[in-house]
Amino acid sequence: RLRRMGERNTALAGLKRELTLYKWLLLFVIASWWVIEAIDAMLPFATLDNLGVRPRTQSGLLGILFMPFLHGGFGHVLNNSIGMFFLGGAVILRSVRDYIVVFLMAMFIGGLGVWLIAPSNSVHIGASGVVYGYLGYLLTTGWFERRPLAIVASILAAVLWGGLLPGILPGQAG
Repeated sequence: RLRRMGERNTALAGLKRELTLYKWLLLFVIASWWVIEAIDAMLPFATLDNLGVRPRTQSGLLGILFMPFLHGGFGHVLNNSIGMFFLGGAVILRSVRDYIVVFLMAMFIGGLGVWLIAPSNSVHIGASGVVYGYLGYLLTTGWFERRPLAIVASILAAVLWGGLLPGILPGQAG
């Protein structure tokens, strides 16, 4: 009996360490957005936002790497932070690997899509593409895995965050 209690305590300690890692990884990304926006707000002579995606320009391709970390003000950062906290948090609880892979895929595929089809002579910034990537991942996971917990997560994502989906349509403000 003592052996089982020791094993259970070891398992709980391991889970606690894992959840702490997840929390810090998630909060590190969100905090980086706030720090970068604060630096951008304090620069009176320049704006970091110019490093975003510039469609169909060679320098604009580099903006794909910067776009998720640049925002158009603190309200923009707040909106993306809320989505990242809940949707990114749900993904990271499933798998750190999936959290990182979805982030990178959404950043590169979304950024390349913006680079290809957005209007010329514009600059695009923000992590909305990453947040939508996490939403898409959560919505489709239940369908592909067909496991009860994954299905419940997909339904919850659809009910709680499905209202974001019209925001990806062309012509929407923001």
